[in-house]
Amino acid sequence: MQSSFQFPDPDTASRDGLLCWGGDLSPATLLQAYSKGIFPWFNDDEPILWWSPNPRFILFPDKLKVSKSLQKTIRENKYEIRFDTAFRDVVEHCKNVSRYDQLGTWITDDMVEAYCNLHELGFAHSVEAYYEGKLVGGLYGISIGRVFCGESMFHLKSDASKVAFYYLIEFAKKHQFHFIDAQTPTTYLASFGAECIPRKKFLKLLSEALEFESLSGKWRE
Repeated sequence: MQSSFQFPDPDTASRDGLLCWGGDLSPATLLQAYSKGIFPWFNDDEPILWWSPNPRFILFPDKLKVSKSLQKTIRENKYEIRFDTAFRDVVEHCKNVSRYDQLGTWITDDMVEAYCNLHELGFAHSVEAYYEGKLVGGLYGISIGRVFCGESMFHLKSDASKVAFYYLIEFAKKHQFHFIDAQTPTTYLASFGAECIPRKKFLKLLSEALEFESLSGKWRE
């Protein structure tokens, strides 16, 4: 797949990380963007905005930190974890769930369809947490090379998304993923051990991870 849209050098991004605007959300454009360390983030009333922040927030799987309370929840097997069985539902929940720190959502209808298209092509994946057969938490993102680029997560019950994230990292360890790209800092993921690194270092690590074949297709535990 090739995109006609050409991205500028990520090092030309503004201080807040904005690189450019325009283009489209086709699979080819999105995959080109992620392979260059660029991601879309915009509201319904804005053009498509592309970002490459500096520093970049990532988690190395072998540096995962798990709190004692979360360890207890995991041992209790309270949630059933599945991979790639309800991708659209996870994205829709992420779009619609209320968040205390934002008034709206950056996950537009076009974004939902764009990531569902990538899922059908085997590049976008979800990790889901179920309680008594009901989807109560999860996350989704893009997988290229040996990198998982996290996009969003949600929970309807306590710790559901945290348990899903824990099993994502276990999956990443098993399949020798180099790191999880969390894009911008959050206290939530910092508690798991995510850290900021300079964009230049991030792009070098990304380039190394892209030397490996993508783990595409439907994921299984």
